[in-house]
Amino acid sequence: MSGVEHYQVAPGDGDQRLDRWFRRQFPQISQGRIERMCRKGEIRVDGKRVKPATRLTEGQTVRIPPLPDAAAPLAVPRPGISDADAGMIRAAVIYRDDHLIVLNKPPGLPSQGGSRQPRHVDGLSEALRFDAGEKPRLVHRLDKDTSGVLVLARSRTVAAALSTALQSRETRKIYWAAVAGLPQPRMGTIRFGLVKAPGHGQAGGAEKMLCLHPDQIKTTPGAKHATTDYAVLSHLGGRASWVALVPVTGRTHQLRAHMAGIGHPIIGDGKYGGSGQENQGDGWGGRLGGEFSCRLHLHARLLSLTHPLMGIRLSLTAPLPPHMAHTWDLVEWSVGDVLADPFPDDKTGRA
Repeated sequence: MSGVEHYQVAPGDGDQRLDRWFRRQFPQISQGRIERMCRKGEIRVDGKRVKPATRLTEGQTVRIPPLPDAAAPLAVPRPGISDADAGMIRAAVIYRDDHLIVLNKPPGLPSQGGSRQPRHVDGLSEALRFDAGEKPRLVHRLDKDTSGVLVLARSRTVAAALSTALQSRETRKIYWAAVAGLPQPRMGTIRFGLVKAPGHGQAGGAEKMLCLHPDQIKTTPGAKHATTDYAVLSHLGGRASWVALVPVTGRTHQLRAHMAGIGHPIIGDGKYGGSGQENQGDGWGGRLGGEFSCRLHLHARLLSLTHPLMGIRLSLTAPLPPHMAHTWDLVEWSVGDVLADPFPDDKTGRA
């Protein structure tokens, strides 16, 4: 790009910071360079000097100074996604329309990248453009080892609407888990507060949350209220149980920390399950005797919400990942024998 150009903020691209809009248009340009161009007045909006944090509105005109040719806007998906990865992420699609895409995220695949996570849903979403001109955007996340329903928006406008919808009380998230022992009572609510443990490592790699009695939350710096509803759907004597979990709040590792906090950690959760995960004798252990997978048994089974643009009610269900399906087969738990939502007063429909 050898000369000055002017770009108009397209419909759906408004209400975002200038620097973020610029990086989407020219991903090879660093944040530092954007800030320098703003300070020098090389980047302008409607002819006026701006700061990187200036929020854009649809229809505004952004002055773009000469940039290296390599920094031209990307017109095609970024290279680097293998055919195998592209096929894998496309095969994970369980729902798609003009506005959103829903995945059954595989366990072990992070939602977003980091210094040690070069392969993740956000990066692979370039393979999910289909007929759209841009890649879909994440609007929420799942932990790396948690599988299940994950929603992506196909435009910025839909992303904003979905974010609002996901925070609404009308949205319903239900997780399935296999946990140690048999929780008592078999249906209840966990209200432990959560606080990040000190010394959790660089980049949060060893991040762990500690449970607190509700009375301690106000006096503990950094502590937050957290609420989880649970219901036992079936059990293997007193050794393990199949539970449905509803995260009323959305804290880091909430479900894992809460279940461990009441003495029933999720099977395969080495972080919160402790040394009991290695017990292969009479205890529940991570293998329950040797034939069970040590992978985390936590799955985002159901997401029910109102479509932000079409106004219809969506009920999105993700099949169990292979390691959990294997466990269910071994203990003869059948997904058809339980309610899709065991919590509401009107218990109709099966999973």
